Amino acid sequence: MDFPGFTNEDFDVFLIDGLGPRMEALKEIIRPKLEILGHYFAPALSALTEDEMFVHVAKHARRTINPPKDTWVAFANNSRGYKMLPHFQIGLWNTHLFIWFAIIYEAPQKDAMGAKFVKKAAKVYKEIPKDFVWSGDHTKPETVKHGELTKADLTVQFARLQSVKKGELLCGYTIDRNQVIQLGSEALIKQIDEVFKKVAPLYKIALT
Repeated sequence: MDFPGFTNEDFDVFLIDGLGPRMEALKEIIRPKLEILGHYFAPALSALTEDEMFVHVAKHARRTINPPKDTWVAFANNSRGYKMLPHFQIGLWNTHLFIWFAIIYEAPQKDAMGAKFVKKAAKVYKEIPKDFVWSGDHTKPETVKHGELTKADLTVQFARLQSVKKGELLCGYTIDRNQVIQLGSEALIKQIDEVFKKVAPLYKIALT
């Protein structure tokens, strides 16, 4: 795989003013790397989930004013879209890289999925590593570390997926931009692979 790793130039794309210039930089600088990662990890995620995974690189097509603050490649078991399904993501903010298992608000079955996670809360709480993170909103960079949550806190997050229309559930790992650059391509690939192995069981909970 010819993945060159990420550089300061990639992260600094999100500092470019204006929708047009930033979108142009996203397409030219970051998107080719996300496509490489997509085609590399789709077979691995297909094996982990026992579902054929399709690659979806974010296009940000609906934007007319605000330039994107982050971008990503997503993996889902549907060739036409991913937002309505449990899925996986690799992406960048200006400050860090993220690796997610995600159920976002467009998923029509998220209330049923939330109920499944409530039932499995003890198992999830035990098995997710302490340095992994959770988010309830994919549009914000803030996260909370798993090690800082109680089992009750986690159950509340799962219940929120059922009861709040815009409720979301994301679990994974973030890496500071400087560390991403220092890791280089091979070590980063290994890190992403390890994260996906840890969060893949969440996908199975959502769909069983």
